Amino acid sequence: MNAEERSDNHENRNESNTLPFSERKIADLPGHWLLARLGKRVLRPGGKKLTEQMLDAASLQDSDVVELAPGLGKTAKSILALHPSSYVGVESDPDAAELTRSAIGHQGDVVSGDASCTGLPDSSADVVIGEAMLTMQTDRHKIEIAAEALRVLRPGGRYAIHELAIEPNDLDDSIKNEIRKDLARSIKVNARPLTPTEWTNLLRAAGFEIEHVGFAPMALLEPRRIFADEGLLRTLKFVANVAREGDARRRILSMRTTFTKYRDHLSAIEVIAVKPDSIDALGSGDIERS
Repeated sequence: MNAEERSDNHENRNESNTLPFSERKIADLPGHWLLARLGKRVLRPGGKKLTEQMLDAASLQDSDVVELAPGLGKTAKSILALHPSSYVGVESDPDAAELTRSAIGHQGDVVSGDASCTGLPDSSADVVIGEAMLTMQTDRHKIEIAAEALRVLRPGGRYAIHELAIEPNDLDDSIKNEIRKDLARSIKVNARPLTPTEWTNLLRAAGFEIEHVGFAPMALLEPRRIFADEGLLRTLKFVANVAREGDARRRILSMRTTFTKYRDHLSAIEVIAVKPDSIDALGSGDIERS
């Protein structure tokens, strides 16, 4: 049995754990948990490649790492593969917390807490990571979560995020609001993605300096991305589940239609923000596209 098959078998065992919102009907299920129910495991807007790019840029080796809302534990496993000194996941949903515990075993800890009120000590982490969760918060809660990350980080610590972005920066507000409403209607979550400038301004307002910004296409439901993220066996399983469940198929097609409609205005963004030693410790950062 090769490494990919062993990993797939391990994830299949983890699927015996209850997914969040398992009691909800498919019509009311948040889009990311619908995808998880159908067997998809990479649920980030920029896919596995942008997650890996973000983790590399965050310099995790020998660092104390906190992940906010780790969900299925997929990124937690990637974090641990980079040999941090410690890993703590902060998860408010008990089912998701158990999924992450099952994924990481005894290699780290998962505690109950909200991303805006983790209960962790001040200046106790070198890196805080959050993926595809700020997008789903109100603007006020986004700031509260960023402020909590700043509190938990030591001076010089990095806050790494991977989120959904709206482009270009000067897009008319009426179009941005239309995109947000259609996304919320499709994925059943109050999604409020920001433009790249709005994302970096939010982090600066919380007290961070921007070190690095990167981008990837938002192609979550494109066949090429699904195969790249999931591999052959899990892609086949996902496609079979979608084909078999009519209500789920209609939801997936509706989500894909929305993503396609706004493909020119949606992208994935990853940002590395730094808690400065002093207010003038760092520059304005480097913006790159991938």
